[in-house]
Amino acid sequence: MIKWISTALVLTGILLTNLNIYPLNIYFHGVGVIGWTIAGFLFKDKAILVNFGLQIPLFALGFFKTII
Repeated sequence: MIKWISTALVLTGILLTNLNIYPLNIYFHGVGVIGWTIAGFLFKDKAILVNFGLQIPLFALGFFKTII
């Protein structure tokens, strides 16, 4: 279930990026990336952990930028 929800969030974030709706795109995509990282950890899937885990710092910068 976490994979489906995370996929929907990531795709929503991509759609919002294409529609230039900022900062909602960062929030949706970032939460989806966190969900996929959790799924990778739970299923011990290193490829998913590398892919999505490395995106977390990038989205953290985006979250931080919207606050300041």
